[in-house]
Parts: sequence; C-alpha cells; structure tokens
Amino acid sequence: MKNRMTCSITIRALCAAIVVFMGLIASEATAKPYIPANDDTVLEKLPAPGTESQRVLRGLRTQLTATPENLTLALRLARRYMDVGRAESDPRYYGYAESALKPWWDIDKPPLEVLVLRAGLYQFRHDFETALDDLETILAARPNHAQALLTKAFVLQVVGRNGAAIEACRRLPKSGPSLIVATCLGRVESLSGKAAGGKNRLANALTAGNNEDRLRLWALTNLAEIAARRGGAQEAERHFRAALDLGRRDVYLLGAYADFLLERGRPQDARDLLDGDTRPDGLLLRLAIAEQRLGNDAALRYRTMLEARFEASRRRGSILHRREEARFTLEILKRPETALRLALANWDLQKEPHDAALVLQAAIAAKTPTRATPVVAWIAKTGLEDVSLEASIRRLKQG
Repeated sequence: MKNRMTCSITIRALCAAIVVFMGLIASEATAKPYIPANDDTVLEKLPAPGTESQRVLRGLRTQLTATPENLTLALRLARRYMDVGRAESDPRYYGYAESALKPWWDIDKPPLEVLVLRAGLYQFRHDFETALDDLETILAARPNHAQALLTKAFVLQVVGRNGAAIEACRRLPKSGPSLIVATCLGRVESLSGKAAGGKNRLANALTAGNNEDRLRLWALTNLAEIAARRGGAQEAERHFRAALDLGRRDVYLLGAYADFLLERGRPQDARDLLDGDTRPDGLLLRLAIAEQRLGNDAALRYRTMLEARFEASRRRGSILHRREEARFTLEILKRPETALRLALANWDLQKEPHDAALVLQAAIAAKTPTRATPVVAWIAKTGLEDVSLEASIRRLKQG
C-alpha cells in the first residue's frame, strides 16, 4: 500500500511522532486489521504540516529546547499546544504542553500561570477534582483570575454542579469581553431550568459588540445547542451554519452539528459535513454511525478503526473515551447491556446532556428502565430542558 505521509526534512520529527502514535495503536489492538481493497483508499486525513500554526510551534519548540528554563517561552508554547489540542481534539498536543511545563510541574509552589495550564490539562484527563484543587489555589491568591474562574465554571458544569458553576461565571471580571461572561452564564443557565433566559443572554451579547471569531464560534455553538435542546431545529441549524461560516476548524462544533443531523435522520448530511475526518475519535464515531445508517461499506472500516482505538485506550488504562465507547457499543455493536454499564461508569464522572442521553437510551435498549433512575432524578432536580431527553424519559416510563 502506498505511504500517504510524505515528510520533508523540516517536519520529520512531527511525522515521526504521528507514525509512532499510530504504530502504538495498531500494535495494542486485537481487532482484525482492515486491508484496503486498493491503493487509492484514503485511511485517514492528516493535518497539513506546513501551516502557519505548525511553523510557529516549531519555532517556539526550538527556542525552548535551547533555553528549557525560560518560563515565559514555556507558557507560550504550552498554550499554543493546548489551543491546537482543543481545535483538533488531539491528545498528543496536551502531552506536548505538559512536556513544555515539566520543569515546574511537580515543584511545591508552581507559578500561578503554570497552575492555570496544569488545571486545564488535568481537566482534559478527566481528573476534575485535581483540576479544581489547582484552580482553588490560584483563586486564593488572585480571586479575580479570569482564566481560572472560566475553567472552574466549565469543570463544575461538566460534573453537574451547576449552582457553583453559575457563581464562578458571575465572578468573571466585567472588564473582559462581555461575550465570555454571557456564554459562560448562558450555557449553565440553559442546563439549570433557565434555557430561554440563557439563550436571550447569549443572543444579545452576540449582537452587542465586535467580538473575535473564536469567541463568536464558542457562543454560536452554545446557542445552537440550546435551541436544539428546546426543539428549535431551524434556529439551531442557522446558528450551527453561522459558526461554520466563520471558517475556523473546531472539532467540538463539527461533532455537535453532526449529532444534530444524525438525531434528525440526516446521516448523509452528517457524512458530508465530516468529509472523512477520522483523526478525532469523536468524529470517527459519528462517521461510523452515519455510514452504518447509509448502509455503506465504509462503516466496517470505521468500526474496525474504532475497535482498535478503544482497545488501545483500555490497555493504557485511559478513561477519556468512556462516552464514545458507550455510544459505539450501543449504536454500532448493538450491545445495550454493555453499553449501559459503560454509560453509567461515564455518568459517575461527568453529567452533561449527552451523558444523560446515553444512559437513558441504553436503559431503554437493555429493557432495564430502573437503572436510569439516578439520571431521571438528576434531570428533574436541575430542571434541564431537553426535548430529546423528555422523549426518552416518556419511553422509560412506558416500559
């Protein structure tokens, strides 16, 4: 088979890392390997190595190698890596960020800005309590630290502590962009029985000022999700399209819009949206679901890839993919009992609408509605407004 990764001398190190990473996955997997029918089959699309972002990263990395104790440079490089990691949903970049911060990672009193990034990295690992410990240390020293407050609000919302998340949002400095505060508050309010108010807050902030595209994308994606949860399909699609039109690649946006399309019986549109983007596990999963619903041969290839990735993740002891593996087991493998076990383990860790939906759907498929009782109770307690979840709860009650 032709090697579709060609490396120039200047990017050899990056390509080597990609090859090693893919090799580890392949060596750890027990699933039967997929063999393409011909050399023209595209297995995976890799990021273009010659982008401006990659050139900046290479330059910073070279400088830090020469002066590894340069804190200012290490922080710049770590932030860049984390930005790429978020945009691409690529765990390697989070590892690179941690490596850049290594001289300060384990010392007794790291600089506050190192603690901010370390908390973000713990958050990515789903070590939420350790992340919150770091954030509390920062806020004890600087109560109005904007990034610490924003990260704290997000972590608290992920673990279902919405009241505390709202408090953190309200403490954000008013001197910063108003859209940040509005998105922070609007998102958590929409998960706490105040969806209409949260939506209006976000919509007003979007029209109030000349905001950066990255903030607009974040706000528009949240606005779309709120509209979808409230049953406003046309409004949600309009906001998703507006976010895409900003032209900034964002894996979370692509996954959220693909879910919206799949939930509305539009697998072809979801497939076209993702356009064979198989690097992030979440997008690969959605592609597999779309191709399976379309009855295409690509579904088997994507299923094999996912089985390999989940097996490699289990061997590493990682818990990062529980949500994806539960959904894969439910929708692709059609094993509802195993899917429910995975979904409940994921629910113990994080409590967002997608996590609730997984438990409810798996409990319905497994015909064990009582096992979803904690999720139903949590939805009632928080006042979460979501037409899809309400439909699932009705199905549970009907047995």
